[in-house]
Amino acid sequence: MKKSAIFFLLVLLSAFPPLSTDMYLPAIPLLQKTWQQPLTVVNLTLVCFFVSYCLFLLVYGPISDRCGRKPPLLVGLVLFIVASLLCALSTNVGSLILFRVLQAAGAAAAAALAMAMTKDLYRSEERVRILAWIGVIMALAPAVAPILGSWLMVWASWRWIFVCQAAVAAVALIGVLRMEETLQEKSNTSALETATIYLQLFRNRRYMAYALMISLVVLPHFGYIAGAADIYITRFGLSEQTFGYLFAINALSFMSGSLLCTRLLRWMSPGKVMSLGFAGFLLGGIIMLLRLFPDPWSLVLPMIPITFSLGLSRPPSNNLVLEQVDRNAGAASSLLVFIFFIIGAFAMWLISLDWSDKVQVIGLLATGVGVVTLSCWTFLARREARN
Repeated sequence: MKKSAIFFLLVLLSAFPPLSTDMYLPAIPLLQKTWQQPLTVVNLTLVCFFVSYCLFLLVYGPISDRCGRKPPLLVGLVLFIVASLLCALSTNVGSLILFRVLQAAGAAAAAALAMAMTKDLYRSEERVRILAWIGVIMALAPAVAPILGSWLMVWASWRWIFVCQAAVAAVALIGVLRMEETLQEKSNTSALETATIYLQLFRNRRYMAYALMISLVVLPHFGYIAGAADIYITRFGLSEQTFGYLFAINALSFMSGSLLCTRLLRWMSPGKVMSLGFAGFLLGGIIMLLRLFPDPWSLVLPMIPITFSLGLSRPPSNNLVLEQVDRNAGAASSLLVFIFFIIGAFAMWLISLDWSDKVQVIGLLATGVGVVTLSCWTFLARREARN
Protein backbone atom coordinates (compact mmCIF):
# COMPACT_ATOMS: atom_id res chain seq x y z
CA MET A 1 0.00 0.00 0.00
CA LYS A 2 1.44 3.40 -1.02
CA LYS A 3 2.47 5.97 1.60
CA SER A 4 -0.15 8.41 0.35
CA ALA A 5 -2.87 5.78 0.72
CA ILE A 6 -1.68 4.94 4.24
CA PHE A 7 -1.72 8.63 5.13
CA PHE A 8 -5.31 9.13 3.97
CA LEU A 9 -6.37 5.93 5.73
CA LEU A 10 -4.89 7.35 8.94
CA VAL A 11 -6.85 10.56 8.36
CA LEU A 12 -10.08 8.63 7.82
CA LEU A 13 -9.57 6.50 10.93
CA SER A 14 -8.72 9.57 13.02
CA ALA A 15 -11.93 11.24 11.84
CA PHE A 16 -14.27 8.62 13.32
CA PRO A 17 -15.04 10.57 16.54
CA PRO A 18 -16.15 13.79 14.77
CA LEU A 19 -17.97 11.82 12.06
CA SER A 20 -19.81 9.85 14.74
CA THR A 21 -20.90 12.95 16.64
CA ASP A 22 -20.93 16.10 14.52
CA MET A 23 -23.01 14.64 11.69
CA TYR A 24 -25.66 13.74 14.24
CA LEU A 25 -25.76 17.07 16.13
CA PRO A 26 -28.43 18.81 13.97
CA ALA A 27 -30.89 16.00 14.81
CA ILE A 28 -30.75 16.48 18.58
CA PRO A 29 -33.47 19.18 18.88
CA LEU A 30 -35.71 17.16 16.52
CA LEU A 31 -35.30 14.01 18.61
CA GLN A 32 -36.13 16.01 21.73
CA LYS A 33 -39.48 16.93 20.19
CA THR A 34 -40.14 13.57 18.50
CA TRP A 35 -39.50 11.46 21.60
CA GLN A 36 -40.60 14.13 24.12
CA GLN A 37 -37.34 13.96 26.05
CA PRO A 38 -35.31 16.73 27.75
CA LEU A 39 -31.87 17.67 26.45
CA THR A 40 -30.18 16.01 29.43
CA VAL A 41 -31.62 12.65 28.30
CA VAL A 42 -31.08 13.04 24.54
CA ASN A 43 -27.52 14.22 25.12
CA LEU A 44 -26.83 10.88 26.79
CA THR A 45 -26.49 9.61 23.22
CA LEU A 46 -23.36 11.80 23.12
CA VAL A 47 -22.13 11.35 26.69
CA CYS A 48 -22.56 7.55 26.74
CA PHE A 49 -20.92 7.34 23.33
CA PHE A 50 -17.76 8.95 24.66
CA VAL A 51 -17.74 7.04 27.94
CA SER A 52 -17.94 3.74 26.01
CA TYR A 53 -15.41 5.06 23.51
CA CYS A 54 -12.96 5.89 26.31
CA LEU A 55 -13.29 2.52 28.02
CA PHE A 56 -12.69 0.56 24.81
CA LEU A 57 -9.65 2.68 24.00
CA LEU A 58 -7.96 1.01 26.96
CA VAL A 59 -8.80 -2.40 25.49
CA TYR A 60 -7.73 -1.90 21.87
CA GLY A 61 -4.33 -0.37 22.62
CA PRO A 62 -2.79 -3.32 24.50
CA ILE A 63 -4.50 -5.85 22.22
CA SER A 64 -2.92 -4.14 19.22
CA ASP A 65 0.50 -4.27 20.92
CA ARG A 66 0.09 -8.06 21.20
CA CYS A 67 -1.79 -8.96 17.99
CA GLY A 68 -0.82 -6.14 15.66
CA ARG A 69 -2.87 -3.12 14.57
CA LYS A 70 -4.81 -4.80 11.76
CA PRO A 71 -6.93 -7.49 13.55
CA PRO A 72 -8.49 -5.19 16.19
CA LEU A 73 -9.07 -2.53 13.52
CA LEU A 74 -11.08 -5.00 11.42
CA VAL A 75 -13.17 -6.06 14.42
CA GLY A 76 -13.81 -2.47 15.44
CA LEU A 77 -14.85 -1.34 11.97
CA VAL A 78 -17.27 -4.24 11.50
CA LEU A 79 -18.82 -3.50 14.92
CA PHE A 80 -19.13 0.19 13.99
CA ILE A 81 -20.93 -0.62 10.73
CA VAL A 82 -23.43 -2.95 12.42
CA ALA A 83 -24.07 -0.53 15.30
CA SER A 84 -24.55 2.41 12.91
CA LEU A 85 -27.26 0.52 11.03
CA LEU A 86 -28.92 -0.38 14.34
CA CYS A 87 -28.86 3.32 15.31
CA ALA A 88 -30.72 4.08 12.09
CA LEU A 89 -33.45 1.62 13.13
CA SER A 90 -33.88 3.02 16.66
CA THR A 91 -37.46 3.76 17.77
CA ASN A 92 -36.78 5.41 21.13
CA VAL A 93 -34.03 7.23 22.98
CA GLY A 94 -33.16 4.17 25.10
CA SER A 95 -32.37 1.98 22.10
CA LEU A 96 -30.41 4.80 20.44
CA ILE A 97 -28.29 5.23 23.57
CA LEU A 98 -27.57 1.47 23.63
CA PHE A 99 -26.61 1.30 19.96
CA ARG A 100 -24.49 4.45 20.28
CA VAL A 101 -22.56 2.67 23.05
CA LEU A 102 -21.89 -0.21 20.63
CA GLN A 103 -20.99 2.24 17.88
CA ALA A 104 -18.45 3.86 20.19
CA ALA A 105 -16.92 0.46 20.95
CA GLY A 106 -16.13 0.14 17.25
CA ALA A 107 -15.02 3.75 16.74
CA ALA A 108 -12.47 3.43 19.55
CA ALA A 109 -10.42 0.99 17.49
CA ALA A 110 -10.11 3.44 14.61
CA ALA A 111 -8.99 6.55 16.44
CA ALA A 112 -6.71 4.94 19.04
CA LEU A 113 -4.87 2.69 16.63
CA ALA A 114 -4.46 5.43 14.03
CA MET A 115 -2.31 7.33 16.53
CA ALA A 116 -0.36 4.17 17.42
CA MET A 117 0.23 3.54 13.71
CA THR A 118 1.85 6.97 13.35
CA LYS A 119 4.43 5.89 15.93
CA ASP A 120 4.94 2.62 14.01
CA LEU A 121 5.46 4.33 10.68
CA TYR A 122 7.15 7.69 11.36
CA ARG A 123 10.07 9.02 13.38
CA SER A 124 9.66 11.76 15.97
CA GLU A 125 10.18 14.92 13.85
CA GLU A 126 8.31 13.51 10.88
CA ARG A 127 5.53 12.27 13.17
CA VAL A 128 4.86 15.79 14.45
CA ARG A 129 4.38 17.01 10.87
CA ILE A 130 2.20 14.01 9.98
CA LEU A 131 0.02 14.57 13.05
CA ALA A 132 -0.33 18.22 12.08
CA TRP A 133 -1.32 17.39 8.50
CA ILE A 134 -3.78 14.79 9.80
CA GLY A 135 -5.25 17.57 11.95
CA VAL A 136 -5.56 19.85 8.92
CA ILE A 137 -7.44 17.35 6.76
CA MET A 138 -9.36 15.78 9.63
CA ALA A 139 -10.83 19.19 10.45
CA LEU A 140 -12.89 18.87 7.27
CA ALA A 141 -14.90 16.15 9.02
CA PRO A 142 -16.49 18.41 11.68
CA ALA A 143 -16.81 21.16 9.06
CA VAL A 144 -18.70 19.04 6.55
CA ALA A 145 -20.41 16.54 8.87
CA PRO A 146 -23.10 18.79 10.44
CA ILE A 147 -23.90 20.37 7.07
CA LEU A 148 -24.30 16.94 5.51
CA GLY A 149 -26.36 15.78 8.49
CA SER A 150 -28.69 18.78 8.29
CA TRP A 151 -29.29 18.29 4.56
CA LEU A 152 -29.87 14.57 5.02
CA MET A 153 -32.65 15.56 7.41
CA VAL A 154 -34.17 17.73 4.66
CA TRP A 155 -33.78 15.20 1.83
CA ALA A 156 -34.61 12.06 3.80
CA SER A 157 -34.59 11.72 7.61
CA TRP A 158 -32.22 11.68 10.57
CA ARG A 159 -31.90 7.89 10.19
CA TRP A 160 -29.86 8.31 7.00
CA ILE A 161 -27.18 10.08 9.02
CA PHE A 162 -26.24 6.73 10.56
CA VAL A 163 -26.51 4.91 7.23
CA CYS A 164 -23.99 7.41 5.85
CA GLN A 165 -21.67 6.75 8.81
CA ALA A 166 -21.84 3.01 8.09
CA ALA A 167 -20.88 3.68 4.46
CA VAL A 168 -17.81 5.71 5.50
CA ALA A 169 -16.75 2.89 7.83
CA ALA A 170 -17.10 0.41 4.97
CA VAL A 171 -14.60 2.46 2.94
CA ALA A 172 -12.17 2.41 5.89
CA LEU A 173 -12.70 -1.35 6.24
CA ILE A 174 -11.62 -1.89 2.63
CA GLY A 175 -8.50 0.22 3.26
CA VAL A 176 -7.54 -1.77 6.36
CA LEU A 177 -8.03 -5.05 4.51
CA ARG A 178 -5.56 -3.87 1.85
CA MET A 179 -2.90 -2.46 4.15
CA GLU A 180 0.06 -4.37 5.56
CA GLU A 181 0.58 -4.75 9.29
CA THR A 182 2.44 -1.68 10.64
CA LEU A 183 3.66 -3.10 13.95
CA GLN A 184 7.03 -4.80 13.50
CA GLU A 185 7.73 -5.99 17.05
CA LYS A 186 4.70 -7.44 18.83
CA SER A 187 4.42 -7.62 22.60
CA ASN A 188 4.04 -10.92 24.48
CA THR A 189 2.24 -9.45 27.47
CA SER A 190 -0.65 -11.29 29.16
CA ALA A 191 -3.88 -9.66 30.38
CA LEU A 192 -2.36 -9.23 33.85
CA GLU A 193 0.78 -7.74 32.36
CA THR A 194 -1.41 -5.41 30.30
CA ALA A 195 -2.96 -4.06 33.50
CA THR A 196 0.57 -3.61 34.79
CA ILE A 197 1.43 -1.54 31.70
CA TYR A 198 -1.35 0.91 32.55
CA LEU A 199 -0.17 1.04 36.15
CA GLN A 200 3.32 1.84 34.88
CA LEU A 201 1.91 4.62 32.73
CA PHE A 202 0.00 6.04 35.71
CA ARG A 203 3.27 5.97 37.67
CA ASN A 204 5.11 7.73 34.85
CA ARG A 205 4.80 11.23 36.30
CA ARG A 206 6.04 13.01 33.21
CA TYR A 207 3.62 11.14 30.96
CA MET A 208 0.63 11.72 33.26
CA ALA A 209 1.45 15.37 33.92
CA TYR A 210 1.65 16.21 30.24
CA ALA A 211 -1.37 14.03 29.35
CA LEU A 212 -3.61 15.68 31.95
CA MET A 213 -2.41 19.17 31.07
CA ILE A 214 -3.00 18.95 27.34
CA SER A 215 -6.34 17.13 27.75
CA LEU A 216 -7.88 20.05 29.64
CA VAL A 217 -8.13 21.94 26.34
CA VAL A 218 -11.13 19.82 25.34
CA LEU A 219 -13.40 21.32 28.03
CA PRO A 220 -14.67 24.34 26.02
CA HIS A 221 -14.48 22.42 22.74
CA PHE A 222 -16.66 19.50 23.83
CA GLY A 223 -18.92 21.81 25.79
CA TYR A 224 -19.50 23.66 22.53
CA ILE A 225 -20.09 20.44 20.58
CA ALA A 226 -22.77 19.21 23.01
CA GLY A 227 -24.40 22.59 23.53
CA ALA A 228 -24.22 24.14 20.06
CA ALA A 229 -27.42 22.59 18.65
CA ASP A 230 -29.46 23.65 21.68
CA ILE A 231 -27.97 27.16 21.68
CA TYR A 232 -28.26 27.83 17.95
CA ILE A 233 -31.49 26.01 17.10
CA THR A 234 -33.56 26.10 20.31
CA ARG A 235 -32.36 29.31 22.00
CA PHE A 236 -31.35 31.45 19.03
CA GLY A 237 -34.11 30.06 16.74
CA LEU A 238 -31.84 29.22 13.78
CA SER A 239 -32.49 26.43 11.25
CA GLU A 240 -30.60 23.12 11.19
CA GLN A 241 -28.88 24.19 7.97
CA THR A 242 -27.74 27.52 9.45
CA PHE A 243 -26.46 25.65 12.49
CA GLY A 244 -24.41 23.42 10.17
CA TYR A 245 -22.81 26.40 8.45
CA LEU A 246 -21.97 28.19 11.71
CA PHE A 247 -20.56 25.00 13.19
CA ALA A 248 -18.41 24.60 10.08
CA ILE A 249 -16.78 28.00 10.70
CA ASN A 250 -15.27 26.73 13.92
CA ALA A 251 -14.27 23.41 12.36
CA LEU A 252 -12.39 25.30 9.64
CA SER A 253 -10.71 27.32 12.38
CA PHE A 254 -9.40 24.05 13.81
CA MET A 255 -8.06 23.13 10.39
CA SER A 256 -6.40 26.54 10.04
CA GLY A 257 -4.71 26.07 13.40
CA SER A 258 -3.33 22.69 12.38
CA LEU A 259 -2.18 24.10 9.04
CA LEU A 260 -0.35 26.97 10.72
CA CYS A 261 1.23 24.45 13.09
CA THR A 262 2.89 22.70 10.15
CA ARG A 263 4.39 26.05 9.09
CA LEU A 264 5.47 27.28 12.51
CA LEU A 265 7.25 24.03 13.37
CA ARG A 266 9.76 24.79 10.59
CA TRP A 267 11.23 27.72 12.51
CA MET A 268 9.72 27.58 16.00
CA SER A 269 10.06 24.99 18.76
CA PRO A 270 7.04 22.77 19.56
CA GLY A 271 6.98 24.24 23.07
CA LYS A 272 6.49 27.78 21.78
CA VAL A 273 3.73 26.61 19.43
CA MET A 274 1.96 25.02 22.40
CA SER A 275 2.29 28.26 24.39
CA LEU A 276 0.64 30.22 21.56
CA GLY A 277 -2.19 27.71 21.49
CA PHE A 278 -2.83 27.88 25.23
CA ALA A 279 -2.86 31.69 25.07
CA GLY A 280 -5.50 31.47 22.34
CA PHE A 281 -7.88 29.67 24.69
CA LEU A 282 -7.55 32.47 27.20
CA LEU A 283 -8.14 35.12 24.54
CA GLY A 284 -11.25 33.43 23.16
CA GLY A 285 -12.69 32.84 26.62
CA ILE A 286 -12.27 36.49 27.64
CA ILE A 287 -13.90 37.71 24.40
CA MET A 288 -16.84 35.36 24.97
CA LEU A 289 -17.34 36.50 28.56
CA LEU A 290 -17.30 40.18 27.52
CA ARG A 291 -20.19 39.52 25.05
CA LEU A 292 -18.83 42.01 22.53
CA PHE A 293 -21.05 40.76 19.67
CA PRO A 294 -24.78 40.19 19.15
CA ASP A 295 -26.21 36.66 19.01
CA PRO A 296 -25.35 34.25 17.41
CA TRP A 297 -21.93 35.88 16.83
CA SER A 298 -21.42 36.13 20.59
CA LEU A 299 -20.69 32.40 20.41
CA VAL A 300 -19.42 31.95 16.84
CA LEU A 301 -16.65 34.56 16.81
CA PRO A 302 -15.00 33.82 20.20
CA MET A 303 -15.04 30.10 19.37
CA ILE A 304 -12.81 30.81 16.34
CA PRO A 305 -9.62 31.51 18.39
CA ILE A 306 -10.54 28.66 20.76
CA THR A 307 -10.87 25.99 18.08
CA PHE A 308 -7.95 27.52 16.14
CA SER A 309 -5.80 27.15 19.25
CA LEU A 310 -6.89 23.54 19.68
CA GLY A 311 -5.72 22.76 16.14
CA LEU A 312 -2.49 24.69 16.69
CA SER A 313 -1.48 23.07 19.98
CA ARG A 314 -2.74 19.50 19.59
CA PRO A 315 -0.06 17.98 17.25
CA PRO A 316 3.00 19.02 19.28
CA SER A 317 1.12 18.22 22.49
CA ASN A 318 0.32 14.67 21.38
CA ASN A 319 3.89 14.11 20.30
CA LEU A 320 5.23 15.48 23.59
CA VAL A 321 3.20 12.91 25.55
CA LEU A 322 4.19 9.97 23.31
CA GLU A 323 7.84 10.98 23.66
CA GLN A 324 7.60 10.14 27.37
CA VAL A 325 7.40 6.38 26.63
CA ASP A 326 9.81 4.05 24.84
CA ARG A 327 7.59 0.94 24.62
CA ASN A 328 3.89 0.02 24.46
CA ALA A 329 2.93 2.91 22.19
CA GLY A 330 -0.54 1.38 21.68
CA ALA A 331 -1.33 1.46 25.39
CA ALA A 332 0.21 4.92 25.79
CA SER A 333 -1.80 6.40 22.91
CA SER A 334 -4.98 4.67 24.13
CA LEU A 335 -4.59 6.07 27.63
CA LEU A 336 -3.88 9.53 26.21
CA VAL A 337 -7.02 9.52 24.06
CA PHE A 338 -8.96 8.00 27.01
CA ILE A 339 -8.05 10.96 29.23
CA PHE A 340 -8.79 13.38 26.38
CA PHE A 341 -12.29 12.06 25.72
CA ILE A 342 -13.32 11.27 29.29
CA ILE A 343 -12.72 14.93 30.11
CA GLY A 344 -14.67 15.75 26.94
CA ALA A 345 -17.58 13.54 28.09
CA PHE A 346 -17.61 15.43 31.40
CA ALA A 347 -17.84 18.73 29.49
CA MET A 348 -20.76 17.35 27.43
CA TRP A 349 -22.62 16.36 30.60
CA LEU A 350 -21.87 19.72 32.20
CA ILE A 351 -23.22 21.80 29.31
CA SER A 352 -26.39 19.64 29.16
CA LEU A 353 -27.51 20.94 32.55
CA ASP A 354 -30.18 23.64 32.62
CA TRP A 355 -27.90 26.66 32.56
CA SER A 356 -29.54 30.04 32.02
CA ASP A 357 -26.65 31.16 29.78
CA LYS A 358 -24.65 28.35 28.18
CA VAL A 359 -22.52 30.78 26.19
CA GLN A 360 -21.18 32.18 29.46
CA VAL A 361 -20.45 28.63 30.71
CA ILE A 362 -18.36 27.87 27.60
CA GLY A 363 -16.57 31.20 28.03
CA LEU A 364 -15.70 30.36 31.64
CA LEU A 365 -14.38 26.95 30.59
CA ALA A 366 -12.16 28.48 27.88
CA THR A 367 -10.81 31.18 30.21
CA GLY A 368 -10.07 28.65 32.95
CA VAL A 369 -8.35 26.30 30.51
CA GLY A 370 -6.16 29.11 29.20
CA VAL A 371 -5.03 30.15 32.68
CA VAL A 372 -4.38 26.59 33.91
CA THR A 373 -2.58 25.27 30.82
CA LEU A 374 -0.36 28.33 30.44
CA SER A 375 0.59 28.16 34.13
CA CYS A 376 1.23 24.41 34.13
CA TRP A 377 3.17 24.44 30.87
CA THR A 378 5.36 27.33 32.03
CA PHE A 379 6.12 25.48 35.27
CA LEU A 380 6.85 22.13 33.58
CA ALA A 381 8.98 23.69 30.83
CA ARG A 382 11.11 25.58 33.36
CA ARG A 383 11.58 22.43 35.45
CA GLU A 384 12.65 20.49 32.34
CA ALA A 385 15.13 23.27 31.48
CA ARG A 386 16.67 23.06 34.96
CA ASN A 387 17.03 19.29 34.69
